[in-house]
Amino acid sequence: MFVQTLDTPNPNALKFLPGEKVSLSGPIEFTNKTQSANELIRNILSINGVQGIFLSEDFLSVNKHSDKNWDDIKHIIISFINDYYSEGNKFVYEDSSEKSKDENLDDIEKKIIKILETKIRPAVARDGGDIKFKEYKDGKVIVEMQGSCSGCPSSTMTLKKGVESLLKHYIPEIQEVIPINN
Repeated sequence: MFVQTLDTPNPNALKFLPGEKVSLSGPIEFTNKTQSANELIRNILSINGVQGIFLSEDFLSVNKHSDKNWDDIKHIIISFINDYYSEGNKFVYEDSSEKSKDENLDDIEKKIIKILETKIRPAVARDGGDIKFKEYKDGKVIVEMQGSCSGCPSSTMTLKKGVESLLKHYIPEIQEVIPINN
């Protein structure tokens, strides 16, 4: 297996593409190895210097502490990924308890989610991250940046110039987009 790596706009995040399915349940982030029983997730989070792992449909994005060098940990992560899939595993994560989250949302919230999922999420995923809708109240949209976007120096620009502008264009009621910090 050849695991491809791609740089992201965040110097402390690297995107790993194993050429296999990663998450069958949509994007999810882990920052503590006790959050999952999955061997690969636990192994990567056990590496000295790794602070988080983000899973998407076909890639993993790993965030490291700024004082660590990718040359010291990248080969270990690739080795863990190779071992995991060579043992016959077909994917890393699946949550069978997924429930419909749209039940209690109003029309504006549904529009926000649709725009985030169709127009913004694909661009953010190319950079190894994700954006999740958290709340809409009084013209303010609260979102959570995940993966390589979490803590990225350019994520503020992405939010203000990209996400906020696009949402305001489609939904005039929106005044501001605010990220929550993890």
